[in-house]
Amino acid sequence: MHNPGNATPDRFPAAERFEEGAQFIAGRLTRGTSGRTHAIVDPASGAEVLRYELAGTSDVDRAVAAAREAFPGWAGATPGERSDALHRFAAVLADRAEDFARAESLQCGKPLKLSREFDVPGTIDNTAFFAGAARHLQGQSAGEYSGGHTSYIRREPIGVVGSIAPWNYPLQMAAWKVLPAIAAGNTIVLKPAELTPLTSLLFARAATDAGIPDGVINIVTGTGSEAGEHLVGHPDVAMTSFTGSTAVGKRVAEIATATVKRLHLELGGKAPFVVFDDADLEAAAHGAVAGSLINTGQDCTAATRAYVQRPLYEAFVERTAALMESVRLGDPFAPGTDLGPLISHVQRDRVAGFVDRARAYARVVTGGEAPGGELAKGAYYRPTLIADAAQDSEVVQSEIFGPVLVVLPFDTDDEGIALANDTPYGLAASAWSRDVYRANRATREIKAGCVWVNDHIPIISEMPHGGHKSSGYGKDMSAYSFEEYTQIKHVMFDNTAVAAKDWHRTVFGDR
Repeated sequence: MHNPGNATPDRFPAAERFEEGAQFIAGRLTRGTSGRTHAIVDPASGAEVLRYELAGTSDVDRAVAAAREAFPGWAGATPGERSDALHRFAAVLADRAEDFARAESLQCGKPLKLSREFDVPGTIDNTAFFAGAARHLQGQSAGEYSGGHTSYIRREPIGVVGSIAPWNYPLQMAAWKVLPAIAAGNTIVLKPAELTPLTSLLFARAATDAGIPDGVINIVTGTGSEAGEHLVGHPDVAMTSFTGSTAVGKRVAEIATATVKRLHLELGGKAPFVVFDDADLEAAAHGAVAGSLINTGQDCTAATRAYVQRPLYEAFVERTAALMESVRLGDPFAPGTDLGPLISHVQRDRVAGFVDRARAYARVVTGGEAPGGELAKGAYYRPTLIADAAQDSEVVQSEIFGPVLVVLPFDTDDEGIALANDTPYGLAASAWSRDVYRANRATREIKAGCVWVNDHIPIISEMPHGGHKSSGYGKDMSAYSFEEYTQIKHVMFDNTAVAAKDWHRTVFGDR
């Protein structure tokens, strides 16, 4: 059953921690009961890393029951007690940072430098942030708004949260789901993607080792159609938070609506990268390459559509192509690797399909192919720049989720902003200009949950992440995330001690 796969100890030092299974329920690892197994595959080599038993509906039921049992005690803990537990959690994560980085790179194929310098430290910082934020679950100050009464606001936990996280940032997405939920006093059942559960499980184990009570954080690793849908529809789950594609998000919303759950959706993106003619060309080209290729382009906020004002267009295409050609593909664990594989050969072939179809109506400036040699074993695809596509074409309108950037020209500022807004998505965007008024206009008029100016991609724990339009609603990270994970209760006290109040006459009697 539990096949340890072919990963060497230096690549997967935490392998022995999964001998008991890939479900984490009530503080311990256990095996799934669906009767089916799933293999975690290293996308850089195609080698099997670990084979485990998938969760079935009964595992989801046990996890929800454990979360429900743990809820009264955790919700009743003081903000200071929850804060202390999260501070200990951050310290445990920091001690195990290298284990997390290697497990994340192994299961996702992302370069080790990205895991070490972005995913893992970002997650530790998120944990430390919510350790502090747990003490600041504030409501409106008490006041006498009706004259004869004192009113105040209580902010209370919702209950059991059932969350679903994607495969592109398994560790960070687990943290974004778990941390605000438990900081606010909820308990949680998280379903990670079955392709990439390793760091979510390590995350839950670290929480338990830090003293967070059993049942507060539970992990069920199963398929979306079985474990995921059962979790979303479970009558004892009070809220669902989902990150993934817009198409699947619509299905999640349908199921959640049937039981009138609180719902938070962070869905797909097609981020515009708007370069005005006064922009720093070198900065914009570097930003476009980094912003489009991060995590091999498997990022909902990645730069995917570069709109460049015509005076800079050809120079931008030339410089960006040259920088893309300097990007080094290779083994994620090799020090010189810039770009790793896509998550799977299926995803690689999907990306290639978009590019191959685009050849009929656009110009592939560089890339557009899978590498040969040793890299052919993995799900690699070269950084790709496409120019001269039409605004209504597939590569401009659809989320490719790979290392592909499409560049289009525009003439006026009005046109550039209109083109930026001309997709169903609205998760992130960037504007490039030396003119503060021009840039400020772009931040006002581009419809997206985040608009960067003269940069693209950086995120911070103190600021919210979430979308507009078909990119979903609700916020991850920041104190704003507590709006998702708390109930607002109005409490009103009578101050008069008068039995027969004046307003009663509107129902019975006279003055």
